[in-house]
Amino acid sequence: MKFDTDRDLIVYFGGQFIPLHEARIGILTHALHYGTGVFEGIRAHWDEKQEELFVLRPREHYERWKRNCGILRIDVPKSPEELVAITIELMQLNSFRTNVYVRPLAYKSAERIGVSTDDQDAFAVIAMPFGEYLDSKNGLHAGVSSWRRIEDNAIPARAKICGAYVNSALASDEAHQCGFDEAIFLNENGHVAEGATCNIFMVRNGQLITPAVTENALEGITRSTVIELAQRELGLTVVERAIDRSELYVCDELLFTGTAVGIAPIVRVDHRPVKDGEIGWITQRIQQLYFDATRGHLPAYSHWLTPVYPSSISHPQKLVSLVG
Repeated sequence: MKFDTDRDLIVYFGGQFIPLHEARIGILTHALHYGTGVFEGIRAHWDEKQEELFVLRPREHYERWKRNCGILRIDVPKSPEELVAITIELMQLNSFRTNVYVRPLAYKSAERIGVSTDDQDAFAVIAMPFGEYLDSKNGLHAGVSSWRRIEDNAIPARAKICGAYVNSALASDEAHQCGFDEAIFLNENGHVAEGATCNIFMVRNGQLITPAVTENALEGITRSTVIELAQRELGLTVVERAIDRSELYVCDELLFTGTAVGIAPIVRVDHRPVKDGEIGWITQRIQQLYFDATRGHLPAYSHWLTPVYPSSISHPQKLVSLVG
């Protein structure tokens, strides 16, 4: 799908739906200088056969976002249900017929110098066409970063706080400079925390193992989705515990999970193959289950999905009235 974002994309900004090129903030905005914002990531998947766009677990995402905004005392004056409705209308206005990534962003909006915060808050919701974040069809080569994951008592990793992502940017840049596809963080205790932009799972001795969120990992919604699918559909035992770096070198399978990355198999770590260097069967099954569940192919998980295009809605007319 070809999409001219400057000309065509409609966003929710300042309490209204407007073209992206009209959505601007001032150069003195507090969040720009001090990282005082909280974002969220939500995926919607297009199913060609059903001609439907399914938003994955949007209410849970907005509930998490509002909770995390509370850490910075940012007020989002909309309920999760209202935010879901805004998101659905935004997609209808843009007439998306492809996979989509949604980026809600709340931030301290005062335009001034000074690190202390106040009660001037704002938020926006952007939705745009989005393909694969990482090309993982043949598996990824990940590298353990020299940068450590930030500690909860410094900047909480469980919240998508804008300023905290300097940590991820440094690790990702280092990984790419070293020829890796993605970085893996250790925390200050030397345990595996997560990828630079995603959670991590390993398979060892028939168990699916992932770091506990108390290891400074994001409380991922895709993470919880994978845990449920693995337990219910594959009958796997899922263990949340500390993972040593050396376990990455001796495990049977390794994979990233996240809203942007989806399910991304890892076949090499620090120039060492994960087992035989091939994508493992458990990872393949999880990939297929996730694909089917997020596109409405598994009725048991339909409660995770919010369809964008009920037959009663004539969304192109709304777009004409907005920009005409």
